[in-house]
Amino acid sequence: MEGVLKKERIIVGIDPGTNVMGYGVIKQEQRQLSLLQYGVIHLHQYTTHELKLKKIFERVLSLINDFLPDEIALEAPFYGKNVQAMLKLGRAQGVAMAAALTREVPLTEYAPKKVKQAVTGHGNASKEQVAHMLMKLLQFKEVPKLLDASDALAVAVCHAYQREKSNNRPANWKHFVSENSERIHHPILKYRITH
Repeated sequence: MEGVLKKERIIVGIDPGTNVMGYGVIKQEQRQLSLLQYGVIHLHQYTTHELKLKKIFERVLSLINDFLPDEIALEAPFYGKNVQAMLKLGRAQGVAMAAALTREVPLTEYAPKKVKQAVTGHGNASKEQVAHMLMKLLQFKEVPKLLDASDALAVAVCHAYQREKSNNRPANWKHFVSENSERIHHPILKYRITH
């Protein structure tokens, strides 16, 4: 049924990069999140940008084949002063998106601040703060050596929270009021909203 959360969903989070690409895979069962896998893809050993892009494409396809995700979430590139770096990062993201689209896996993009806000409650949190919060949420014991992996996990967790929030949102205010009448105390306000 449309608009209802499946009992179980697999979400792959990707933090695109041209030297290191992070990935994280979580399972969402109702409101419970569990860690399936996380890691990084080292790309610095490849001599050309084209080879790096090819490797990103292949690795994302491999993640899709291994985990059969219901959805993929990517971190959007942040705006920096180095235009060349931004172009390369945008290409890396585009290749990851192309791999998902090739397998018809729905994907969503999130700004870095939105991801940090979703995980820690603060849009300017450090990568270390995000990693420590994920350790509590997903119950793993060590902070990844490369924070690109925890960044990717954070994107997946952000997506799970966003999806849950949108599925729990009432269809309209009248529906909300009828479901939550005990929360409305003022008789005039109640009359205006419900009638």
